[in-house]
Amino acid sequence: EFDLDVVAVVNDTVGTMMTCGYEDPHCEVGLIVGTGSNACYMEEMRNVELVDGEEGRMCVNMEWGAFGDNGCLDDFRTEFDVAVDELSLNPGKQRFEKMISGMYLGEIVRNILIDFTKRGLLFRGRISERLKTRGIFETKFLSQIESDCLALLQVRAILRHLGLESTCDDSIIVKEVCTVVARRAAQLCGAGMAAVVDKIRENRGLDSLKVTVGVDGTLYKLHPHFAKVMHETVRDLAPKCDVSFLESEDGSGKGAALITAVACRIREAGQR
Repeated sequence: EFDLDVVAVVNDTVGTMMTCGYEDPHCEVGLIVGTGSNACYMEEMRNVELVDGEEGRMCVNMEWGAFGDNGCLDDFRTEFDVAVDELSLNPGKQRFEKMISGMYLGEIVRNILIDFTKRGLLFRGRISERLKTRGIFETKFLSQIESDCLALLQVRAILRHLGLESTCDDSIIVKEVCTVVARRAAQLCGAGMAAVVDKIRENRGLDSLKVTVGVDGTLYKLHPHFAKVMHETVRDLAPKCDVSFLESEDGSGKGAALITAVACRIREAGQR
C-alpha cells in the first residue's frame, strides 16, 4: 500500500501551459495538437461564475475537442468527416478534434482516396483490400508524404508499402490530398486559437495583446507544415494580438510538478 497525498489533478494541456509559463511569463494559453487536441487559457476571475471572487485569473480547461458537438461545425464538415465520426468509438462526440488531430487525419485521407478510386481518379479504379482497412493510412504518412524533400518515387514507395500500386499521377494526387487535409486541420486549429487570444484581449479591454502559447503534441512538432500554417492563420484572424508559440518538452510531467509545488506551498502557508 502507498500513503499518497493528492494535492493536484492536472491534464496535459494545463501542464504544458504551466511548463512554458515557467520559462515565459507571457504564456497564458496551453495547446495540445497530437493524437488528440485540447486548449486552456487564463480567464479573468470576474467572468468565472462558478467561483466566488473577482480578483485575479483562473485557468480554464476548454476541452475544445468537443466544439461542434452541438452542430455548429456542420457547415464545415464534409462527407468524409461524417464517415470517420460515424465509425469512431464515440460517434457524435469530439467533432472538432476529429477534424484536426493526429488520430483521425489519416483516416480522413483514406476515405477520400477510396472515394477518388471509386470515381476512377486513382489506382486505375481498383480499390485494394489494404485500402479498405480502417487505420491503415496512419497520420505519420501524411508527414512523410508532405515532406518537401520527398520525391514522387518515394511517395510511390510509401503507397507500395500500403499495398497500393500507383502511377506518378496517383502520387501527385495523393500528395495533394494529404496537403489539403493537413492544411485544413492547421487552419481550423489556428482559427480556434485566434478566437481564444482575441477573447483574452477583449476581456481585459486592451487594444493589443502580447501573449505566448505553450504547445505540445506530435502533429504540431513533426508535421513539416502544420505549425507554420497554424501560426499564419492566427496572425490573419487575430491581428490585434502579438502571439508567440513556445514548444514544451514533457509539459505534462513538469507542469504537474510545478502545480504540485505551488499547491503545497499555499497549503503550508495556510497552516501557519
